[in-house]
Amino acid sequence: MKVIPLSEGWFIVDKTKQFVPFHSTQDQLQDFPAGSLLVEIQPFVVCTAREVILLDTGPGYRVEGMLQLHVNLGKAGIDPLSVTKVILSHLHKDHCGGMIEIEGDLIKPAFPNATYYVQEAELQYAAQHMGSSYPATPVEWISAYSNVVRLQGDQQIDDLITCALSGGHARFHQSILISENNNIVFYGGDEAPQLQQMRHRFVAKYDFDGRRAMELRQQWWMQGQQEGWTFLFYHDVKNPTFSFQLP
Repeated sequence: MKVIPLSEGWFIVDKTKQFVPFHSTQDQLQDFPAGSLLVEIQPFVVCTAREVILLDTGPGYRVEGMLQLHVNLGKAGIDPLSVTKVILSHLHKDHCGGMIEIEGDLIKPAFPNATYYVQEAELQYAAQHMGSSYPATPVEWISAYSNVVRLQGDQQIDDLITCALSGGHARFHQSILISENNNIVFYGGDEAPQLQQMRHRFVAKYDFDGRRAMELRQQWWMQGQQEGWTFLFYHDVKNPTFSFQLP
């Protein structure tokens, strides 16, 4: 099993929940509104013997006319047409924007040969709360797209992937665990977004249920240590992955 971080760079996000690209060579954090956060955005591609699995899709920014996610996949030697599964932890704008391509009035899947997976309850909630967090265009598109599996809570996919309704960061957020040949990869989305958050107890104000997210991080960290997980961190500038080694 091969894991490739697909970093889209650093972004500033403030209370408006707008993600603005941050260029470290020319931008200063203090020049942005008070309370702004500097975050990394990096989807992941996980290649198994049978599947090419994309975990979240970034905000959908374009680079020289191309979807940034496609550019990053190409640099990793992966054709976007080879992606077989796109699994969304939740439908906040910085996680789902890159699942589609927009060309004028035409909206099409960014990964036309892939099956998309999302929690049914998250999709319904997003459709009822479109706005600054849940972007209308991607949410409306995936609600009508035919090649989508709407997960009903905890479900296993192809004896390879376990999606579990976690509900800490977003009301119907899910975690994703991929296991192949005794190798275990865990993706906790925005409930386990950075390495340092796994090592400290705290309740985040930006979570739907901060205490639950905190408890989940502790639970996952302990289980990962016992079972030798590799963690994938979507918003970590310095540590995209961390692996526990079994004795």
